[in-house]
Amino acid sequence: MAGAYCPHRADPRNPYEWEEPINLDGDILTVRPEVTIDTLQRLPNYVGISNKTAGSTAISMNIVIIPPGAKAQPHYHDGFETTIYLLKGEVQTFYGPDLTKSCVNKPGDFVFIPAGLPHQAVNLSTESEAVAIVARNDANEQESVMIYKPGSHHTAS
Repeated sequence: MAGAYCPHRADPRNPYEWEEPINLDGDILTVRPEVTIDTLQRLPNYVGISNKTAGSTAISMNIVIIPPGAKAQPHYHDGFETTIYLLKGEVQTFYGPDLTKSCVNKPGDFVFIPAGLPHQAVNLSTESEAVAIVARNDANEQESVMIYKPGSHHTAS
């Protein structure tokens, strides 16, 4: 990735001593989203950290709500990885070619989705919402979302 910085230890024996650059002029920013946005995945999101909300350049973090019985639009993230931490609910995620594989996750599970892998999350409860924290190595998190149509193996607009 262009512009990425990998720090090096000034003294390899000291894990707490790092070479420059160090940012002494930065500020810590807090984002407290109060309303959800509509997403291409067709699930409500509270946008936490993104390029728009915090000026981040390489990461985004959101809270996704999957309403009772709802499912995401099948999609993938072009060139970006996704991590999910499930806070509430039970979610089955279909993935792979024609969404023929699946896994079920419960609160406390960490989930990793490789870049470009088609997937579709489904809330298994018809009575309560599922809630998850989603992080992606994409500061403009909705711009890499591509709709996936099972059976076609290509994107659709």
